[in-house]
Amino acid sequence: MTDRVSGPTEDEWAAAVAAIEAVPAGGRVLLLCHVNPDGDALGSMLGFGLGLCRLGGRQVQAAYPGGQQLPPALHGMPGAHLLVAPHEVWSDPDLVLCFDVASASRLGTLADRMSAPTSIVVDHHASNTRFGGIHLVDPGAAATSVVVQGLLDRLGVPLDVQIAECLYIALVTDTGSFRFEMTTPAVHELAARLLATGVAPAQIARRVFDSRPFGAVRLFGAVLQRSVLEPTAAGGRGLVWTYATLADLETYDQQPYVLEALIDSVRCTVEADVSCVLKQVAEATWAVSMRSKGGVDVSRVAVALGGGGHRLAAGFTGVGAAPDVIQAIRAELD
Repeated sequence: MTDRVSGPTEDEWAAAVAAIEAVPAGGRVLLLCHVNPDGDALGSMLGFGLGLCRLGGRQVQAAYPGGQQLPPALHGMPGAHLLVAPHEVWSDPDLVLCFDVASASRLGTLADRMSAPTSIVVDHHASNTRFGGIHLVDPGAAATSVVVQGLLDRLGVPLDVQIAECLYIALVTDTGSFRFEMTTPAVHELAARLLATGVAPAQIARRVFDSRPFGAVRLFGAVLQRSVLEPTAAGGRGLVWTYATLADLETYDQQPYVLEALIDSVRCTVEADVSCVLKQVAEATWAVSMRSKGGVDVSRVAVALGGGGHRLAAGFTGVGAAPDVIQAIRAELD
């Protein structure tokens, strides 16, 4: 992991633009984002993909590893026609760009595509491992979509309502509807640019944040009921955690994506700086989401346990029984 905290240099921006413009007519450009894509990953990738299509002359594919079902909130996003299943991804693209990916492991079975003649990493995670050829990594950006807009501007791609919808969904999800620490005046200025194209913010908010199956509501109730508060953990700053099993999903007939929003219901606990949700993905494997209100750098914990993320939002894959995973987190916090 690099200690660098500044954004891309002018040389890095220029190298990325030159690499994209060097792809010959009819050349293949592959766009990738991380497994279980969220709004920022998918919106950044598809928004850029649409921008690349506006330039014309190149073939474009977009994909993410695993082929999991996207949450309904992300269905129908502009640019979705660019998506292909992992087994359909080109094996020999001329250029690869990956979005919102902090390490190659987050690309799963598609990580080998980074061996293309040229690869560009577009990201905003401070924990980014610099695993590509050219890096547009800005830890100071509120979302990867902020970096994407900077790249589109330098390529001379004008915003239209379809590109803007993708980038707005990315921006609003990673800023928590503009509630999180990274929400700066520049973020609101970018949001204004995106909205000026005709994007409908109320419709996006209802679709992304305020729509949930009744079965998911009942599932959340059951999982929240088993929440545990440990006020002395994290050096006395407090830890609150819970877990959701595959059996829970089966009981309430829900898909795994519904659990992504669960952390927001846990993190509001006033007695704890750190919140954590374990989501079972296999018999002894858990997708772990962590949040901090500012007193603890949870990215440090996640990196120590094989993951990554931001100071206030991070995650990793835990192996073993749920109590064992929590004990590992507790040990790192202390």
